[in-house]
Amino acid sequence: MAASIIDSTIFQGIFTTDAMRHVWSDENRTAKYVEIERALAIVQARLGIIPQEAADEIVSHCRMEEIDMARLREQTERIGYPILGVVTQLNQLCRDKLGEFVHWGATTQDITDTATVLQIREALELVDGELAAIAAAMAKLAKEHRLTPMIGRSNLQQAIPVTFGYKVAGLLSAILRHRERLAQLKERVLVGEFAGAAGTLASLEKGAMETQAGLCAELALGQPTIAWHTIRDNIAETGALLGLIGGTLGKLSMDVKLMMQTEVGEVFEPYHHGRGSSSTMPQKRNPIASCYIHAAISVVRQHAAALMDAMVADHERSTGPWEIEWIVLPEAFCLIAGALKQSRAIVEGLEVDAAAMRRNIALTGGLVMSEAVMMGLGPYIGREYAHDLVYDLCRESLATKQPLIDLLAKHPEIEPHVPRAELERMLAPANYLGQSGVMVDRVLDKMAQGGRASA
Repeated sequence: MAASIIDSTIFQGIFTTDAMRHVWSDENRTAKYVEIERALAIVQARLGIIPQEAADEIVSHCRMEEIDMARLREQTERIGYPILGVVTQLNQLCRDKLGEFVHWGATTQDITDTATVLQIREALELVDGELAAIAAAMAKLAKEHRLTPMIGRSNLQQAIPVTFGYKVAGLLSAILRHRERLAQLKERVLVGEFAGAAGTLASLEKGAMETQAGLCAELALGQPTIAWHTIRDNIAETGALLGLIGGTLGKLSMDVKLMMQTEVGEVFEPYHHGRGSSSTMPQKRNPIASCYIHAAISVVRQHAAALMDAMVADHERSTGPWEIEWIVLPEAFCLIAGALKQSRAIVEGLEVDAAAMRRNIALTGGLVMSEAVMMGLGPYIGREYAHDLVYDLCRESLATKQPLIDLLAKHPEIEPHVPRAELERMLAPANYLGQSGVMVDRVLDKMAQGGRASA
């Protein structure tokens, strides 16, 4: 029986992905516990800390097929943590009491934290793969629409022309930075934990640091400088990255929703029969993927905050803040996977209506070009005076419904300096795209070089 949206038989394919659900599943988590216990036995036998015979016996049973998951649930509910249940089962599977050497010198949190890091590593690979695909689709759109004029908007009002390629390249620049952040994050986060009860490794009289180093090497993780049982900035940073990624995906979904409005109609989410339909209004085509993105990333941001809350831990082993991570980290990754999936579908199949973009620029009859006119008149009558003059003429155009070009061309303070033909040139949107194309090229060049796009 599934109660969570990410485990719902109905909704799981919308709000997450099977691959990410697998990463955070009970089975994969428990497999990581077993993998770590196996690696620990191998390393400690190599160092002469436990008998080789014991290590061989332990390793022979470190297989998920031999773990009774139903029994593990009962053990976990009784004990409060799953690690001791796993250790007990492995011990009992071994012959001649050789299983007593399982988990030698370790503590519950060592195995739990290291397993979490192994799961994070798998999860980050999935996230980065989706980011790479989204970046490729955005780059294609940005290149195709490098000089496709559309209206830029400020405070939801028409501002000045930009290009659709410029809009997409701005989002792409953030995706590239997220990929860089993710790569940089790995050095700090993909670090194992083996430190014993209070982090000092007092449980091992000899070979303590060698065991720690060997275990981390066996698992291809970094070795910690010091125990991080209650120093949780690494996990919180992971959550912060997911929150940042979600923010950019939310920006994408917000713009798509606004541009899909009937009165705007500049872009549309990919269409297939019935997608985004209304149960009562047959004409509707809702921005359904964008809605799912918005919902998912809003929860991810709250989870990022919760992970920062979990940093406020007591002493050397905490009483509750740690468990916050168990609740929110899997769901944050699962929800961001769903948001990435929906975002990728949008950008890979986005329908762009360049004609509608041109039509919307023309809605105001040239008023959106007032800045261009102001700057063009500035050398003759002064920029500030030109601003006030053009402002008044815009108000007059709105009140009288006269085209702005007619009011400009016959004005006595403008006519002596600028002929109508030049004013018409100033009012042409294609002549006022600024450095949009150059900026698109700069982002695409950064991507091609494998570097980040600076803000």
